Amino acid sequence: IDEIIPRYKSTYFSHIFSGGYSAGYYAYLWAEVLDADAFQAFEEKGVFDKETAKLFRDNVLSKGNSDDPMTLYRKFRGADPDPKYLLQNRGFID
Repeated sequence: IDEIIPRYKSTYFSHIFSGGYSAGYYAYLWAEVLDADAFQAFEEKGVFDKETAKLFRDNVLSKGNSDDPMTLYRKFRGADPDPKYLLQNRGFID
């Protein structure tokens, strides 16, 4: 087996495991989980469903930082966000 070129070794991506960048990187992935799960709510009822849009607007968008974000999200979705929708979008699961 040929040697792995240094720029592709895991040590060159170590910045995501320490320091402040790791938290920021996780935040991007968590935002994608929220996005995929929220869009699933629209797919379940139809992407132009007015009731779903109103729930999202009234419980998430209009609230800003007035309450705990997960509390607001649960009011919209009725449950915690499920990462399976992001995994489906990325082709990892069916």
